[in-house]
Amino acid sequence: MIDFHCHLDLYPDPWKVARQCAERGVYVLSVTTTPSAWNGTSALAEGRIRTALGLHPQLAHERRAELPLFDELLPQARYVGEIGLDGAPEFRAHWQEQLAVFKHILGSCTRAGGRIMSLHSRRASKAVLDGLESHPGAGTPILHWFSGSFRDLERAVALRCWFSVGPAMLRGERGRELCKRMPRDRVLTETDGPFAQIKGQPLLPWEAQTAEDALADLWSIKPKEAQTLIHKNLQRLTREKNAGLISAP
Repeated sequence: MIDFHCHLDLYPDPWKVARQCAERGVYVLSVTTTPSAWNGTSALAEGRIRTALGLHPQLAHERRAELPLFDELLPQARYVGEIGLDGAPEFRAHWQEQLAVFKHILGSCTRAGGRIMSLHSRRASKAVLDGLESHPGAGTPILHWFSGSFRDLERAVALRCWFSVGPAMLRGERGRELCKRMPRDRVLTETDGPFAQIKGQPLLPWEAQTAEDALADLWSIKPKEAQTLIHKNLQRLTREKNAGLISAP
């Protein structure tokens, strides 16, 4: 199982969840929302858990002063996330700060030789793609829970973006239609737990298997075939030329 976007440190008992992930052999990309969370979140990494260095767009206006810390920690980070932009009405007032933080991070990743990046693009897919297009050396972008237009999806595919999709996204008709149009060889599974929920319960990393099963149904293949394809995708992703320090899953 692969959960390529999970806020492991934000579960009520993150150590318990981390131990269960290790016991189950779940590959987890544990994303952070601020650079100051890096050390504590990295301590949770065991087994197949990896940690990403991030600064969430919803916190950009509050934590912009942590950008020097981001740059200081970047040489230690094989993955970057959660980063990006959020165009929802409640965050529009801080749009310029979001843009400044996003551009800074993309520039830092470019200078560092590129990273695998997990990106937030809610109601901001065009601007996120503009940023990626302006920083082609920033690394390999994975659009987490992409919800943009079909036109923006086509543009993302042309820009060689990857996608991580979860059970919550695949429950909706629009989410399923977007997934149908994504290149199968650039899709990974995620949960976005504990933020993403089903029936009022936060998704746990091993529940990414639900997304595997949904993708198998969407692609009209057997669940085992979907699992094999997604694992091959991860292996190939971590060997991409622009993956910076990445050399193995």
